[in-house]
Amino acid sequence: MLYILSSVIIAGLTTGALYALATVGLSLVWGSMGMLNMAHAALLTLGGYAAYTASTTLGLPAPVGFLFSVLTGAVAGGLLYFVVVRNLLGNDKATFESNVMIATVGVGIALENSILLLYGGQPLKQPISAAGSIAFGPVAIPYQNMLIVLVVIVMMILVALLMSRTRMGRAIRATAQNREAAQLMGVAVNRVYFQVLVLSGALAGVCGVMVSSMTQLSPPLGNDPMLKAFIMCVVAGLGNLPGAVAAAFGLAMLEAFVQYAAGARWGFPTLLFVVMAVLIWRPAGLFGRIQIRRM
Repeated sequence: MLYILSSVIIAGLTTGALYALATVGLSLVWGSMGMLNMAHAALLTLGGYAAYTASTTLGLPAPVGFLFSVLTGAVAGGLLYFVVVRNLLGNDKATFESNVMIATVGVGIALENSILLLYGGQPLKQPISAAGSIAFGPVAIPYQNMLIVLVVIVMMILVALLMSRTRMGRAIRATAQNREAAQLMGVAVNRVYFQVLVLSGALAGVCGVMVSSMTQLSPPLGNDPMLKAFIMCVVAGLGNLPGAVAAAFGLAMLEAFVQYAAGARWGFPTLLFVVMAVLIWRPAGLFGRIQIRRM
């Protein structure tokens, strides 16, 4: 019984760490820009393939390959701003939200198909991974699971320090609270948007490496984490970073126990049921605040 319980908890924590990493990047963009980045899944996939290319084709060490994926994701996020987002910022808020969603859907499809053309549809093994496990009595914890949780904790700490201790983080938080007031106080909002997409892209790159190390590389790699990340964002309240992390770990543990008790096919329906219940009970999310708009 102890072995089964520990296995479920380990699986839940690992999955929660992956969900949290994907959710933070998605929530960060929504909270500061009011933009749902539908290309986030493709950026995640791109990061996984970038690490694969660096380690296999270029023959670089695993740490360098990992950094290459972060750089690739950051560059892709910056290009997304210059090519798509900047050209849509002049629209009013409602038009911007719908237009940028459609545009990023197109970018995601184009990027995923480009990866398919370059690498083919055959699943590939991610070379950046840790083999083996450490035993604590009857419980064995794989090194790869420990590595994923450790990497995610480090990334969460870095993001938290960036948001709370740096000038860029304060500008991002000010823009998220009130864009017009931030502009009046001298914040370069367009530069903030660029920085947010670069940071989100870098997090997507890291997440792509971690997800592919547990599964396999394939062009639709990022679709499932993206869908689960959106569910976590809705449950937590769109744009709430601490709430998104808490929701990611909580729902991942719930999914792990449901899959063990009722079967794997019931994991995702359970998450959908939780989303519906939260939207009925608290439309703004568990950690969100209802906004009152005067017409």
